[in-house]
Amino acid sequence: MSRKNQVDGTRRLRFDGWIAGLGTTSGTRLVLGHWQRSPFGTFSDVMLERADGERLLLAPTPETADFVAATYVFDTVRVVPVRVGVADDTWTVAAGPLDLRFVTGRRRPLGLLLRAVPDTLAGRPAWSALMDGPARLLLPGVRTRGSAREGRHEWYGARDLRSVREVSATFEGADLGGTAPVAPPVRFGFGSVPRRPSLTRVTTTVAVAAKGARAERE
Repeated sequence: MSRKNQVDGTRRLRFDGWIAGLGTTSGTRLVLGHWQRSPFGTFSDVMLERADGERLLLAPTPETADFVAATYVFDTVRVVPVRVGVADDTWTVAAGPLDLRFVTGRRRPLGLLLRAVPDTLAGRPAWSALMDGPARLLLPGVRTRGSAREGRHEWYGARDLRSVREVSATFEGADLGGTAPVAPPVRFGFGSVPRRPSLTRVTTTVAVAAKGARAERE
């Protein structure tokens, strides 16, 4: 269940769902957040970084757009309907000017290890902080904790990892090309997604400082 904890004037907001990090041969990289449980209910959002460096957020409501844009850095924010469908290994996303389809592959060995971690442990910020060092070694560019905008802090607790073997997408009617590494790394926040296209099951905790209070660190 989504959770809000008040500690020393700081609220902890919890998001449970999936993050897909995808690259295309056009140079556009995409990050889908598909949140099944969150303080905003069930919702999905898409972050794009174009080949020219423009960072764009597509979010379904003004409330979610404001929250995500206050946490990460974007050049453009659009509020558009974001619909996600999942059928077996195929994911489809319709988000305003974006139509996206990707197909997941086999679970990676690291995914098998992550699935063995109890959910109650994987969702704890202290565990995410402990895993930050190994994540940096195994998945260059990936961070499991860090500072965000407006004095916020984040922890990512990964619980599964699957490869993505096929990506197709159009943006404003233009074909973005086929599957490619997420390179260069995306620049929305303190870390990127894995270079190899992948789908990660994750519990994300965001510490938001109350007005006049400093965000907690762990």
